[in-house]
Amino acid sequence: MILAPISRVALTFISLVSCLCVAAGAGGLPDRQLTPGAINSAISEEQYRVLCHTKNWTRPYRPSVSFTNSLKKLQMEKYGYSQDDFDNYEEDHLVPLCLAGAPQDPANLWPQSLVGEWSADRKDDLEAKLCRLACDGKVRLDEAQREIATDWIAAYKKYLGAGKP
Repeated sequence: MILAPISRVALTFISLVSCLCVAAGAGGLPDRQLTPGAINSAISEEQYRVLCHTKNWTRPYRPSVSFTNSLKKLQMEKYGYSQDDFDNYEEDHLVPLCLAGAPQDPANLWPQSLVGEWSADRKDDLEAKLCRLACDGKVRLDEAQREIATDWIAAYKKYLGAGKP
């Protein structure tokens, strides 16, 4: 009889560790078949050059939380992630809005892990750097879009270095 409570505790611990390992493993690159990235065709290069210098310019393009949460639920299923881990992911734009990424195109959104070495926080650091570089004209907008959509981890290493933050 004493074994039953111990077994439940052990099972709970193993389940928690398993969830964290799955979430950590999912924190890297999105599946290119499901999330290849997409650009906001309503913003030209010339418009971008003006908009990017305006504070909070991406706000009108940002999708609602209800939209992203609904899409996250659908995409987590497509990615094979457990709905039990819903809060361990954020629905992230592969090509960020600050690089004129498509705001509501599912091809540009994916459930990115909030835990692990290559988590959403790491990608946010890259986005801030690339957006500044593109806005200042130090990196061409189309180049920044391509690099982050193709392999954001490689872009991170190129622009921010390979080490952990």
